Amino acid sequence: MHRYLGRVWWVGLALGVFLFLLSACGGWSTSPETSPEARLPVPSAMVLSAIPSPLQPTFVPSASTTLPPSVAPTPSVEASKWNLWLHGTHLRGANIYQRRVFPDLDGTTFLGPGPLGPPYTQSDFDALAAEGANWVNLSVPGLFTVQPPYRPDPDVIHAVDHLVAMAARAGLWVVISARTGPGRSEFSILREGAGDWFPPSYLVESVWHDAAARKAWAAMWRYTAARYRDNPAVVGYDLMVEPNANDIVDVWDPLAFYARYRGTGYDWNAWYPDLVKAIREVDPDIPVLVGCMGYSDLEWLPYMQPVKASRVVYTFHQYAPFVYTHQEPDVPVTYPGRFDADEDGEVETVDRAWLAALLQTAADFSARTGAPVAVNETGVKRWAPGAARFMHDELDLLESLGINYAVWMWYPAWKPLAEGDHEFNFRLGPDPAVRHDTPNSLWATYRAFWAHNR
Repeated sequence: MHRYLGRVWWVGLALGVFLFLLSACGGWSTSPETSPEARLPVPSAMVLSAIPSPLQPTFVPSASTTLPPSVAPTPSVEASKWNLWLHGTHLRGANIYQRRVFPDLDGTTFLGPGPLGPPYTQSDFDALAAEGANWVNLSVPGLFTVQPPYRPDPDVIHAVDHLVAMAARAGLWVVISARTGPGRSEFSILREGAGDWFPPSYLVESVWHDAAARKAWAAMWRYTAARYRDNPAVVGYDLMVEPNANDIVDVWDPLAFYARYRGTGYDWNAWYPDLVKAIREVDPDIPVLVGCMGYSDLEWLPYMQPVKASRVVYTFHQYAPFVYTHQEPDVPVTYPGRFDADEDGEVETVDRAWLAALLQTAADFSARTGAPVAVNETGVKRWAPGAARFMHDELDLLESLGINYAVWMWYPAWKPLAEGDHEFNFRLGPDPAVRHDTPNSLWATYRAFWAHNR
């Protein structure tokens, strides 16, 4: 998710200062919630028989930056991981998001004391598993530094190790999705906020024109794959969250973009195969996820050029129609309804049939290439009129197409975050003023689909 996050950080900064002072006076407690009683989720019945007991996610990785010793995974375990992406919907879950904390920008309360935030605890993962989810998509920084000299980042490694370990203890499958890496900062995904809520100096996007950064990005994935290759909970690597070179050069038509930039550093198709190759050098079997250009918008999926490698899943992020899923509370757009869905000046009827036609693009791509597809981000702001029906129709269609999906997002119990970032916190209900868990139809919809995991 890229377009809404920036709007809330400046609110969080002011709030963080206030809450820090309040906490210092004894007026606020940020202790984590007690872990709920939860039955660990299991993979769907369709693939349970194909998954041997050694694959159950119970591995706890080291927090050291030293690579753990490698033992070649058994074929049965790796085959079972790949089976999770084939022949039906088997993974249903949510995203967990972290980024590096910048105290001068974020304060020390809104996202926590750092170095990455917001803080997640074991109880947050246990609660997600208790809801029925069996997959957590870790939308996190890559393990290498953004600035040269490009090298492993101990803070990020420690944080990601900890997240993976907590997910494994909760019985959740894990995909590690790299938001950052050599030559690309978190703020590239949030680039519309440059000069507004964050200084332009935070915007690092050199990977698209710097061959050294791209080479280091491959080294980062080789390192990551070696680090987690023996971890039974990790069932995939997402090479880059929302590739967006087209935004950097301001070309939004795929045909126009590839006509001008094909084969250059701006062409994701031209160099993501190097990342797959780097992973395959240390792990020949782990599933690799590749998102399309245009912030992984489905419109760009048909322009992906499949790599000549095994066990690759192509992904997209489903927030269409953006005018509906990202609406503000005072500008209601209702689903189903008639409105200008793609902002082309024409009014469309947006309903289940509209969604079915949209998602057929993914089905057609999969049929043409023979590769599985997945949605590792989807969702809607919690106050959108008809949100529960919209997500029910979408998830039901994804199920009918056999596509795995993860919703945006599963928020931690870190209370300061709720004041500044809550639009997609479906547990809060449709009232924009509410800041506590409230039973609601959107939350119930997600739970109903996650229940298929059991």
